[in-house]
Amino acid sequence: MSKLLILTAPSGAGKTTVVRHLLKTRNDLAFSISATTRAMRPHETEGKDYYFISPEKFRDLIAKDEFVEWEEVYTNQFYGTLKDEINRLWGMGKHIIFDIDVKGALNLKRIFPDNSLAIFVKPPSKEILFERLRQRKTETEESLKKRLARAEEELSYQNKFDHILVNDVLERALKEAEEVVAAFLSV
Repeated sequence: MSKLLILTAPSGAGKTTVVRHLLKTRNDLAFSISATTRAMRPHETEGKDYYFISPEKFRDLIAKDEFVEWEEVYTNQFYGTLKDEINRLWGMGKHIIFDIDVKGALNLKRIFPDNSLAIFVKPPSKEILFERLRQRKTETEESLKKRLARAEEELSYQNKFDHILVNDVLERALKEAEEVVAAFLSV
């Protein structure tokens, strides 16, 4: 049976970097593309990074019970995992890897407790996390404040996960991620 690797972290902690690394180093993984109502960023591609949809369509999909899990992360800014996406990846016979927000990760872990590994990617400190977010320069001052407040809250959830991966030295964090995932998938 296919397993689920659920990676989560506050924005800026490095979960996407870890996910991309695992996808490059393991051919038995497939990336679950989340749906979102937020605007596409310049470097993102529809159907590769996210499925970008309107808030109205997202609400319609919620009403039709098309999501495994979903969350209104910010006012009118939704993220979710479509049932069709999981079925598509299971059809490929691959283990599914998720790059998902903290509450969505906890929901997936609750729904799939026996065949999932939930990893919390933790920054070395709040100060370093906040500096990483500022250096991205992808946020307005207002959206940066929202992300910082949310990151503060998300850090309080770290002990609810199967494994905490501290991303202080990237090479070490990537190696640890490889080892933890290999051990989980070999069982």
